[in-house]
Amino acid sequence: MSETVDTRLPSIVTAATPQRIATVLGFLIFALFVLPAVLSSFWMKIALEMAAYSLVTLGLGLLVGRVGIYSLCQIPLVAAGAWIALRLHFLFDESLPFPILLVLTGLLTGVLGVVIGLPALRLSGLYLALVTLMAAGAITLVLVAVKFPNGGGGFWGFDKRSASGFNAVPRPSIAEGDVAYFRYTVIVAAIVFMVAAWHIKGKPGRAWASLRHSEVTAVAAGVNHTLYKLWAFALSAAITGVAGGVIVAANGVTTNQFPVEQSILLLAVVLLGGVYNLWGALVAAFFLRVFPQILDKELGLPVELLTILFGVGVMQVLIVQPKGVVEDLTNVGRFIGTKLGLIRPTPSASASETVA
Repeated sequence: MSETVDTRLPSIVTAATPQRIATVLGFLIFALFVLPAVLSSFWMKIALEMAAYSLVTLGLGLLVGRVGIYSLCQIPLVAAGAWIALRLHFLFDESLPFPILLVLTGLLTGVLGVVIGLPALRLSGLYLALVTLMAAGAITLVLVAVKFPNGGGGFWGFDKRSASGFNAVPRPSIAEGDVAYFRYTVIVAAIVFMVAAWHIKGKPGRAWASLRHSEVTAVAAGVNHTLYKLWAFALSAAITGVAGGVIVAANGVTTNQFPVEQSILLLAVVLLGGVYNLWGALVAAFFLRVFPQILDKELGLPVELLTILFGVGVMQVLIVQPKGVVEDLTNVGRFIGTKLGLIRPTPSASASETVA
């Protein structure tokens, strides 16, 4: 059967407008120049973690929001990406340029994502989530057994004689300091977000939307569900692998840094941030890396309170606002822009149409 996918862009991925371009450029300028000027060294490290983990939330958000697949394997995939980056670094005698290292890490982690996504061809819903959770456990057990590479010989590249707590890839020469590497990470994240947006606005995005709406109807219309489901898993894993490569050069990694149970927390914050809007990945990353530090360092509240707050937030999302916190922020931004005369009022337009 020939593949026929509707070529009309859904309203959620309409063409870029000057307001949207200005919003993206304004955000990049704020992140690249304003934040380093006002944040302390401690908060710069937290901002760096947020920028890196925005790729992790983006990868999971693509699966949940675009294809309707719930995965509980993203955090171990970050660890897998870090392992692959370390192995490639030592395999090429520490001479591989960092951008190429990130690209290769993403591609190889994407292959792992395809393997994990194979059950998605037959399973869905809770059953698929459980399978991805078991895959997460398997990856974690393997990493605990083989450790992160540290320059040793053999396939695993681990030498017990030179074992240490942290294993890291050197930062690129143009971004050795924390501020420079933060800016480097923001640029990498911006490029990856553009790649994700290109997928969403193109043929894969339309195929994913049709599969999410009704897989039976999509297959009847000629959509290759095997190709596009595995494509979604590969893209999600590749993005997460790039995040792992960025993280392993930021502060190093250890085997106990990526517990499986964090995948459940990650799913909660992704739902809370918003899975139908790319900006939701940034909101989710804020909840995941910055918000706990605000509770602990600024408000003096126990971090365990996050479990209750995120639980209430997810209930609010599921019952009241399925488009997440980013939808409320978009409405507030549109209201302020309208009042300032920066945006013409469009009562018929839905706030969900604003996607970077």
